[in-house]
Amino acid sequence: MLKHIKGILNSYSEIFFIQSQWVGILLFLITVINPYVALGGIISVISAYLFAKLINIKAEFLKAGFYTYNPLLTGLAVGYLFKLTPLTFLFMVLTGILTFLATLVLSNIFSYYFRLPILSIPFVIVSSLAYLAASQYSNLFITGLYPNTLLNIDLSLPYWIEGYFKSLGAIFFMPNVISGIIIALIILIASRIVFMLSVAGYYAGTLLVALMVGSYTQSFSDINHFNFILIAISVGGIFLIPSLKSYLIAIVSVCISTILLDAVLVFWSTYGIPAFTLPFNVISLSIVYTLGINRYPYLTYYFRDTPEETLDLYLSNIQRYKGSYITLSLPFTGKWTVYQGFNGKWTHQGNWKYAYDFVITDDSGSSYKNTGDLLEDYYCFRKPVLSPVRGRIVKVINTLQDMPIGQVDKTNNWGNLVVIKDDRGFFVEISHLAENSIKLNEGDWVEKGSFIGLCGNSGYSPQPHIHIQVQELETVAAYTIPFSFTSYIENNIYHANNLPYEGAVVEPHLADNYYENITSFILDNEYNFEVYKKNKLIANLDLIIKMAIDGTFYFDSGKGKLYFGKHENTFYFYSVEGNDDYLNIIFQSMPRFPVSHKDNLTWNDNVPFGIVAKGFRKNLVQLISSFNHNITKVVVNSKFESKRKITSIISSKLLNINLQSSVEFDDKDGFKNIKIGDTELRRIYDEKN
Repeated sequence: MLKHIKGILNSYSEIFFIQSQWVGILLFLITVINPYVALGGIISVISAYLFAKLINIKAEFLKAGFYTYNPLLTGLAVGYLFKLTPLTFLFMVLTGILTFLATLVLSNIFSYYFRLPILSIPFVIVSSLAYLAASQYSNLFITGLYPNTLLNIDLSLPYWIEGYFKSLGAIFFMPNVISGIIIALIILIASRIVFMLSVAGYYAGTLLVALMVGSYTQSFSDINHFNFILIAISVGGIFLIPSLKSYLIAIVSVCISTILLDAVLVFWSTYGIPAFTLPFNVISLSIVYTLGINRYPYLTYYFRDTPEETLDLYLSNIQRYKGSYITLSLPFTGKWTVYQGFNGKWTHQGNWKYAYDFVITDDSGSSYKNTGDLLEDYYCFRKPVLSPVRGRIVKVINTLQDMPIGQVDKTNNWGNLVVIKDDRGFFVEISHLAENSIKLNEGDWVEKGSFIGLCGNSGYSPQPHIHIQVQELETVAAYTIPFSFTSYIENNIYHANNLPYEGAVVEPHLADNYYENITSFILDNEYNFEVYKKNKLIANLDLIIKMAIDGTFYFDSGKGKLYFGKHENTFYFYSVEGNDDYLNIIFQSMPRFPVSHKDNLTWNDNVPFGIVAKGFRKNLVQLISSFNHNITKVVVNSKFESKRKITSIISSKLLNINLQSSVEFDDKDGFKNIKIGDTELRRIYDEKN
């Protein structure tokens, strides 16, 4: 029952693209000002829920409110037109179910063919059909139609202010100043970005219409301008990462929509129905689709409860995950030196610019001993080359001779090589291998780290080295695409996913059994902690391992969720949901760490600004950061103090903080002790442990 109640409340807040039960409660209470509107919304949503249960749709699917805010809007629209009678009750039930069906059908079509949300298209379709059908139901009009004149209180506000509040209230079919003021306060508290965009969108569109029609009074009295509010919010703060550029695109979108809105009003008025949110849907989806097919870099892919939280997650992610989604392991063991990287000064140019060359150097930086006239003088010559991915061998060339120093093979530029097809959808070519050193055949399967061959000097190669590149085709020497390396050490600094610079000495860092075991958290296992503040017991923290619908694991404290996982020999805490300060402490103290120990090994990471900052400062900085993405960096510098202990320093120039933290690991499973500042989490063991 609680899940259903939360889902219904989320239906209200989803109208403003916010996930919040308290916002949903307040918005519901606003509709109670007009009982018929409130009852219409509730009846339609409950009807949708009961129908969903009838056809065995899981409650988990409905709790976010995504599938039920369209039935809610339809119910509000019907309640705005008709008072509650047995006949209108039946009408609300039927339209609620019809909207839910339309939502299911259209959401699948839009997501599959266009990769777009449906917004409130089902509401527009069903409400328009309901208004058209109702015009034929004379008995419905006689028993249900009522004059809607609630709360027409004159506050003596300027018409250009009243217009904004009435349009804001009209989103919930409460087109009066009082409702608009209360709604404005609710969204201001919930999200400063949403409030700012609602104001900017409304006035940009309304002023433009005023210029077109030649009457400011007429323009500001049109409550259909709530479409401008919704367009600005959706484009500027929801589907695009909030930024100065997204705000500009939002304003342009609003200005475009003025033509569509006025055209729709002329056409729709013929049938006696309002425009509803048709302009909002058409313009918002057109903008998002256009930006999507052009791979606009600031489209939102991970949505949080508010635009501020979405922005915070985006900023921390681009700081945390610097590499590419196409990842390789280093193709060797031991220490090697980057001889040439992307856009190298010799051969990595043009369509073949995404490639790396590696050699072995001595303490003086030389890649050879003696005079360097012989192949055997080079430290990397005939050293093992390993597979950087797991996949299928699709091409092998193995019989070309190693060229003497000072000579190159201009006919067979790439020399002896293998091409591996990775199941992730790309091909890896490793070139210049030694003659007859490849022990694999086309069609063989290789695991990551499998022996491929020996480093050689075949092809167009000035000295023995390993050449590696990623390409979209299996053809030898196909055009290259970007990639990055995972889990390597450079100057005793661990890199989870990055690109080393030319001249860097790097070595792979592989997982060990101890860290693999202690980070293999099992579903439904429980971990209990006592929380101490300045060595005084203040609370207990119970964490249960659960799995999200997408397969990601998380610690559930009852008040929040801390998502985690392992990828390419690195353990990550991905994000926090809810309001649990103790989960924030765990996240801050070790946002990521290598799944393998090395004495004094260090690494850097970042955490979202929102889990460190609090109160007014947090709200203010998150709003400012939407205009300047570079001001909210929170850095975590970590180090292995011992095999079972990590220490970190969490710092932020903006917040003027410099906190020390430490994490001690259990001998067998998870964390034993976590400390940050003067707060400490101490593991409690039951009798079995």
